[in-house]
Amino acid sequence: MTSIKQAATVSHSPGGPSGSESEVHLGVGKRLASIHQRYTGGRRALVEALMRAGRPLTVTEIVDVCPALPPSTAYRNLAVLEQATVARRVQLSGEFARYELSEELTRHHHHLVCVDCGSVVDVTAPARLEADVAATAKEVAAAAGFRLESHRLDLIGHCQTCA
Repeated sequence: MTSIKQAATVSHSPGGPSGSESEVHLGVGKRLASIHQRYTGGRRALVEALMRAGRPLTVTEIVDVCPALPPSTAYRNLAVLEQATVARRVQLSGEFARYELSEELTRHHHHLVCVDCGSVVDVTAPARLEADVAATAKEVAAAAGFRLESHRLDLIGHCQTCA
């Protein structure tokens, strides 16, 4: 029997695109068009930065990767990408918001969050654990009369460097 520790995988791409990079860009273009927005060069740069990151990024980190984008432009474009369900905001422990591509464009994953340095790493849970979490979340939501759409699991602790 494989242990959870052995079966969990760390993602080195942002939730690991479920299709090719060109399929992700095609999906982004369609989502933006559905809200009457264009897939501009700045938005493409943001999407590519999020695809390559392997973890949720702050706006400061995005601007470091895309220096041609001023922070104000990055914020405006991220708001449009959120509206189009291309990107999602990940708020962790009262720090600055981080952004990643939506799971519909990548794949379902969770986060390891370091309380010391603030690092965030994407991880994929083993299928057995994911099924248990999904079933439990559905059960808890139903008992509260809540319509569940998805779940997110953030594991909070100390990264290897800080431990």
